[in-house]
Amino acid sequence: MAFEAEQRLLTPRRKVLAAVSGGPDSVCLAHWLSVQARKKGLAVSLVHVHHGLRGRAADADARFVVKLGAELGLPVAIVRAPVRALAARRGLGLEEAGRKERYRVLGERARRGRFTAVATGHQLDDQAETVLLHLLRGTSLEGLGGIPVRRPLRPGVELIRPLLPLTRAEVLLYLKMHGLAWREDASNADPKFTRNWVRRDILPRLEKRAPGLKRRLAAIAAKVRAATGRA
Repeated sequence: MAFEAEQRLLTPRRKVLAAVSGGPDSVCLAHWLSVQARKKGLAVSLVHVHHGLRGRAADADARFVVKLGAELGLPVAIVRAPVRALAARRGLGLEEAGRKERYRVLGERARRGRFTAVATGHQLDDQAETVLLHLLRGTSLEGLGGIPVRRPLRPGVELIRPLLPLTRAEVLLYLKMHGLAWREDASNADPKFTRNWVRRDILPRLEKRAPGLKRRLAAIAAKVRAATGRA
């Protein structure tokens, strides 16, 4: 299975920090980067942000990522982030607080480790969900561009999404082909989070009625980003 579409993100000997939750997308990312590390002389490390929200399940996720790193021969850092306290202090929802804290941690770890790129496992279904969410909430032209393939995270550090051209089904096929296990986050099934509602209910219904919709939404996002000068 090939990932040629985003090979441009990985210049030889680049130092990459991969965000790994233990879910299917991030496991796929970690494995693929381990392969690219050998091919291109990349320096790849993994980081897992432990939000402290799911008790023993979250602890098990962290142990899983440590084990995955050992199997792939990649260094792993586990960073604890007090998301619940941050959400209360800033008046944010847990989802938003978790996202903000995750990127803050990733940027800081990248700075300290002198990484030039932080990689996340966002894929095409995430892109389609994001565009649809923006449409439901009302959006600017920038919002229609969805998730960029690359963007600055902090000075000297770029955020990259090598898996963005792949569907969730293709990611799962990759995992199956390579015999890779992953963790399931029960909170991803909770419909109180709007993204979960779109992911599990709305988008599947639309895709069934209009096959290929996810790819078309992702294609629209790519065209908007190109037209507005975003990656």
